[in-house]
Amino acid sequence: MQIPDIKKNAEHKMNASLEALKANLAKVRTGRANPALLDTVHVEYYGSMLPLSQVANLSLLDARTIGVAPWEKGMGAKIEKAIRESDLGLNPASQGDLIRVPIPPMTEERRRELTKVVKAEGEQAKIAIRNLRRDANEQVKKLVKDKLASEDDERRAQDDIQKLTDRMIAEVDKLIASKEQDIMAI
Repeated sequence: MQIPDIKKNAEHKMNASLEALKANLAKVRTGRANPALLDTVHVEYYGSMLPLSQVANLSLLDARTIGVAPWEKGMGAKIEKAIRESDLGLNPASQGDLIRVPIPPMTEERRRELTKVVKAEGEQAKIAIRNLRRDANEQVKKLVKDKLASEDDERRAQDDIQKLTDRMIAEVDKLIASKEQDIMAI
């Protein structure tokens, strides 16, 4: 493996860490409704447990209400039960074929808790990125040790890897700040 491959591999893995962070942050509830909130809900469908998005159409009805439209008539009650029994603290209500899921306003204490959760997610992402930096630097050092690259190449590669790491960590900070702002917004 050459130095450009190491850098490309590190960047790819760091981007994957960023995507994982974005997915985790989407699951954290803010004051606004978000269909991704229901991604963890599974419904029994002909003997197997399926994600809610595979048995119903999820949409935003307004800023505080998610609409769930089952694809089959008989699924409404099962979907309602699954949402109610999930640990999301939501109370769905049927309106004909449509299930309305109102998102209750958050208390100040809950907002602080969620802010801590978001910061912890961000810290985990930063740790993952720093570990990837360390791994990439070790691979570069191994190339120098095996005399496949010069020490100048090593220094340049480490500088590039550090710049990439700084850029990714700045992106994590930006995502965390944005999510905290969403949580604190009324």
